[in-house]
Amino acid sequence: MRFPPSFLDEIRQRLPVSEVVGRRVKLKKQGREWRGLSPFNAEKTPSFYVNDQKGFYHCFSSAKHGDIFRFLMETEGLSFPEAVEQLASQAGVPMPKVTAEEVQRAEKAKTLYDVMELAAKFFEAQLQDRAGAKARGYLAGRDLRAPTQVKFRLGYSPPERFALKEHLGARGVPVADMVAAGLLVHGDGIPVPYDRFRDRVMFPITDLRGRVVAFGGRALEKDVPAKYLNSPETDLFHKGSLLYNAFNAREPAHKANRVIAVEGYVDVIAMVMAGIGETVAPLGTALTEGQLELLWRMAPDPVLLFDGDKAGRRAAYRAVDIALPLLKPGRSLLFAALPEGQDPDDLIRSSGREAMDAVLAQAQPLASMLWQRETEAGVFGTPEKRAALEARFAEVVATIADENVRRHYRDDVFGRLSDLFRPMQRERRGSGRGQAGGFRGGSAFGVPDHRPSPALAASALVRGPRAALPMREALILTALLNHPWLVDGAEEDIAALDLRHPQAESLKLALLDLHAQGIEGEAEAYAAALAGAGHDGLVGQVRGTVAVHAVWGAMPGAAKNDVEVTFGQLMALHRKKQALIKEIRDAERAFGEDPTEANEHWLLDAKRREAELVGTEALIEGFGAASGRGSRKG
Repeated sequence: MRFPPSFLDEIRQRLPVSEVVGRRVKLKKQGREWRGLSPFNAEKTPSFYVNDQKGFYHCFSSAKHGDIFRFLMETEGLSFPEAVEQLASQAGVPMPKVTAEEVQRAEKAKTLYDVMELAAKFFEAQLQDRAGAKARGYLAGRDLRAPTQVKFRLGYSPPERFALKEHLGARGVPVADMVAAGLLVHGDGIPVPYDRFRDRVMFPITDLRGRVVAFGGRALEKDVPAKYLNSPETDLFHKGSLLYNAFNAREPAHKANRVIAVEGYVDVIAMVMAGIGETVAPLGTALTEGQLELLWRMAPDPVLLFDGDKAGRRAAYRAVDIALPLLKPGRSLLFAALPEGQDPDDLIRSSGREAMDAVLAQAQPLASMLWQRETEAGVFGTPEKRAALEARFAEVVATIADENVRRHYRDDVFGRLSDLFRPMQRERRGSGRGQAGGFRGGSAFGVPDHRPSPALAASALVRGPRAALPMREALILTALLNHPWLVDGAEEDIAALDLRHPQAESLKLALLDLHAQGIEGEAEAYAAALAGAGHDGLVGQVRGTVAVHAVWGAMPGAAKNDVEVTFGQLMALHRKKQALIKEIRDAERAFGEDPTEANEHWLLDAKRREAELVGTEALIEGFGAASGRGSRKG
C-alpha cells in the first residue's frame, strides 16, 4: 500500500519522535537530544538517543536507526501500513483513500521529480553559457560569485518562449508532465503552452529531502509585472509548508540550536555565505502556519529577521497573529529588525558578519513584539483609552490555544499595563481635578515614559529587587547548588519560577542548562561546571546572602527527606508570594480607578495576607539558626 509523501510528512510533523518513543522508553533530556535505555538490547548504560529536530532515533548498542514508523515496526512487529495507520490515528490525521488513481499519481510524482531535476540542470547550464552573461553580471553585482552559484544551483532561464519546453521535449518529457510540474503556462485561451520562466535568475526550491520541487525566478528587466515569480502549486510543491534552504539548514540549525527566517532568497544566500547556515526564507508570501511548524521542528525559538522599514514591521506584526494561537510551552518566536533601508545582504556586504551578529543579539521575544504593536500609538491619557487598550490585549491573548501559555501571557500583559497605567493615574491625581496632565518623553515602544521621581527611585520599591538578592530566592538557589538532584523531575517547575532578581534568574537558567547537558547530580560537578562557565561570582553572591546555618534543610549534609520537604516549602512560599504580589498590584489598580469600599477591603486583605506570609517566611528562614538542629545524613 502506497501513501502520499505529504501525508507521511504531516504525521511526522505532528508527532515528535520523543513522544512516540517515550511511550515505550523512559527518556531523559540531554542537551538537544533525549537519552534512554535501548528497547532492543538489555543494557545498564543508556545508548539509545532520540533527536526530534532531525526526526530519528539511533541505538548504538544495536545499530538500529529510523523514524517513528520504523520504531513501531521494530518494537511492535507491525507492517509499514499498520504503523502508518496507528500513528495517523494518534496524530489525528485521516487516512487517505488510496485508489488506483492515487497510486498512479504517486508513480507520476516520481517522474515529475526527474523532470524538475532536468529543468534545474538546464537552467544551471544556461547561466554559465553565453546567454547567461547578463544574469552572471547581476549576480556578481550582488557579490554572488561562481562558487556560490554552484553551491545553491543558481541558474538562468532564457528569454525565448519555448527554450525549456524544447530542451525537455528533446529528452522525451511529455508536455503534460511539464505542465504538471508547473514549468509551462497553459490554460483556456493559450493554444500552445509556453515556458513560465523567461529571462530570470533561477533559484531552485527543494523539499525536505533535497529534491527540486519548484523554482523562484528573479526578473532582470524592470518593466516586468512581477519582480519575483514562483512555481505554482503542484503535486510536488505546496509553498505554504516549505521554506527556501530548509533542507540544507537543518544540520546547522541543530548545531546552533537556532534557525533564522529572512525575507528573500538572496538574503538567505548572503547569510549562509557569511557563516550563518541556519537561515531559511518563506517562498514569496507571508509566513504561514505550516512554515512556522517547520521552523519549530528545527529550533524551539526561531528568529524572524525583518527589514527595518514599515513593510518589515507590518510583516512582523502579521507573524505575531499567526504565531499566537500555535504557541506551546517551550516554543515561541524571537524578532529582530535590521537598520532601516537595509536588508541582510546589504548589511553583511557593508558591515560584515559582526554587524549581523549584533542585530541578532538584540532580538526580542514575541511578548515584547506584541506589546510594541499594541502600544505604539502611545496615547492612553484617558480611562476610556486605557480600557480600550486593555480590551484589545484581552482579545489578542484569548487567541492562544494552550491554557498555560495563555495564562502566562495574560499575567505578563496585565503586569505591563499596570506598570504603564499607575504613573499616569498618580500624575493625573497630582495635577488636580479637570486637568489633562502632560506626559513627557517616550519609551522604546512609543508609549509615554514615566520615570520615577528621585525619591521614588531611591526607595526600596524600585531599588529593592535589584539592590539585594531576596533571601527566599537565595535559599532556593542554595538548595539547588547543594543538592542538584532536586532538578530531576522538577525541571518545568523550576523553569517556571519567576525570580525577581536578574542575577538569581541567570543562575537558575545556568543550573537548568547544566542539567540539560547531562551533568550528573553531584554538587562538586555542578560547582566546577558553573565556575568554568563564568558563574562563580553569582554563586558567591548567593552563598554570601545565606547565613551559614540558615534553613538547615537547604545546607550540605541534610537528609534527603528533609531537603525535599524544605525545598517544597520554599517553592510553595515563592509561588504564593508572587501570586500575592500580582493580586496586590491588581487591587491597587482597581482601587485607583474605582475607590469603592469593596476595592479598599480587597487591597487591605491582600496586604494582610502578604504580611502573614512574610511572617511564615521569617520562621522558615530563621529556623536553622534558632533551632540549633544539626544536619542529618541519611
